[in-house]
Amino acid sequence: MKQTTLGVAIITRNAAARLAECLQAVAFADEIVVVDSGSTDETVDIARAHGARVVQHTDWPGFGRQKNRALDALATTWVLSLDADEIVSPELAASILTAIQAPAVDVYAVDRLSSFCGHWVRHSGWYPDWIPRLFRHGCARFSDDLVHERLVFDGPLQQLAGKLMHYSYEDFEAVLRKLDAYSTAGARQRHATGQSGSFGMAVARGAWAFVRTYVLRTGFLDGQAGFMIAMFNAETVYYRFLKLARLREPQQ
Repeated sequence: MKQTTLGVAIITRNAAARLAECLQAVAFADEIVVVDSGSTDETVDIARAHGARVVQHTDWPGFGRQKNRALDALATTWVLSLDADEIVSPELAASILTAIQAPAVDVYAVDRLSSFCGHWVRHSGWYPDWIPRLFRHGCARFSDDLVHERLVFDGPLQQLAGKLMHYSYEDFEAVLRKLDAYSTAGARQRHATGQSGSFGMAVARGAWAFVRTYVLRTGFLDGQAGFMIAMFNAETVYYRFLKLARLREPQQ
């Protein structure tokens, strides 16, 4: 029988802030691959210092394709896909090892708990957040989306015990960087499929994003963080459709 092995696939760019903690938490894995897209901080040095194999690419094909590059760099029987700002809790680590030794399915979901500027968020559409991340190699791949990629697979899904701690937005500077990056990527993704935007659409969609997050998804229960998340979602959508409108304008 083929030996059961676990590989961890991580993509990075200037991810030094949490990378060491991320890698330490998965030191039980047989192999760790970090696919880096041109970091200018200590990311690559940290990855190598913690025993990860680093693969560097100068281009950026989008989140989905970059994560598939990381999958393709592994030859283990199981893969755990992580972001560099996600930390596997001890309970989740034990669940992962138990699952791959006696698997009931080919794909497992983890329970991700995210923070926003130092606040753990349990509403606002952020939690519960069950996401498929552990899977038998060859049974799943990421979609080719530029942003908001998803894992594509067939068959049933089971949930693992334990938390995946996600330090998604460490400070206001990170919020602003991601707002710009996500709105740009979202606009380009929609432009590629022939969609169009306008100022009116930007205002309407942005306002709806706020209401959906803060009211319908009970973001108000997250206090100040919930309001900030609702504003972040609204602004991301607003600028996405403004940028989409610009992309649809005739080139001068």
